[in-house]
Amino acid sequence: MLAVVAAGLLLGLGVGPAAHAARSEQRVAVLAYHRFADTPNDSMTVRVTTFEAQLAFLRAHGYHFVALRDVVDWLENRRATLPDKPVALTVDDGHRSVQDVLRPIALREHLPVTLFIYPSAISNASYALTWEELARLRDTGMFDVQSHTYWHPNFNVERRQRTPDDFRRFAEKQLQGSRASIEQKLGGSVDLLAWPFGIVDEELEGLAAQAGYRAAFALGARLADKQSHRYAVTRFLITDGVTPAVLGRLLGEPAAERRPEPEKQP
Repeated sequence: MLAVVAAGLLLGLGVGPAAHAARSEQRVAVLAYHRFADTPNDSMTVRVTTFEAQLAFLRAHGYHFVALRDVVDWLENRRATLPDKPVALTVDDGHRSVQDVLRPIALREHLPVTLFIYPSAISNASYALTWEELARLRDTGMFDVQSHTYWHPNFNVERRQRTPDDFRRFAEKQLQGSRASIEQKLGGSVDLLAWPFGIVDEELEGLAAQAGYRAAFALGARLADKQSHRYAVTRFLITDGVTPAVLGRLLGEPAAERRPEPEKQP
């Protein structure tokens, strides 16, 4: 399903007014990744070469990497300030490649990263990190571990299969159970949420607020700003197909001036 979402976001590049509007006010780019590898098996796995090219593009265009928690402080109109052209990195699902591939890059480049995990997979699924690995990542000071619900349900499917009251109880358990589990295993404060598949509506936003989350993040082809719904802040879904040129279009950067093709020799 995420591949379908990614395709839709990329198709919408040419019609995203929020991304291309003149920056009369500060906006924040929140990027959503999933997996990393030298050779990807699917579109959600970003090659190391692609990721490093994206980082180089961002630095060359004056972006500053900031912690997602600082973005939330800014959205809440607290006294926190952000640098010019802020960008926040997030990674969903708790895949092992965070430890094996992303960790050395993040430490080398001093990249603050927020990991959105669902506890049912941790120390359980073969593709997932362990709680011990998550604790070590957090202890580096560069990784923050937050909630992706308890077992990553598709809320649209669950709503169709349940009564309204049953769905509400189910969603509450997903939101509350994830927070409780992560805080029990790792300590610290779990108050940020990423919606599975980016699915969110007014009811779910209200449940997230009641469950004690400060903010929640969806998916969409637009920059976050002060007008963003606090429980549906948009993130750009980043796939291996997001080249630096595509990333520039997503973020509303002016197109690079085309260089003339060299003349062919007779």
